[in-house]
Amino acid sequence: MKLRLFFGLCFTLLFESYSQCAMCRVVAESSQEAGATLANGLNSGILYLMMFPYILILFGFIWMYVRKKDAINS
Repeated sequence: MKLRLFFGLCFTLLFESYSQCAMCRVVAESSQEAGATLANGLNSGILYLMMFPYILILFGFIWMYVRKKDAINS
């Protein structure tokens, strides 16, 4: 079962995916070629939006660690 899951995840990483719609991608590529900072702003915005799920996961792990530590001490 774990081997299937591993190969399934590896298989999904083989495909190229785009995080933007086709129009947004074309605008970002053309502005980057022209030297504008729109593409840099778009990339910064994507990184900003990606930050929050990781922060939530971090707080979840901290919460689980504290609860487990309190259960052991009780």
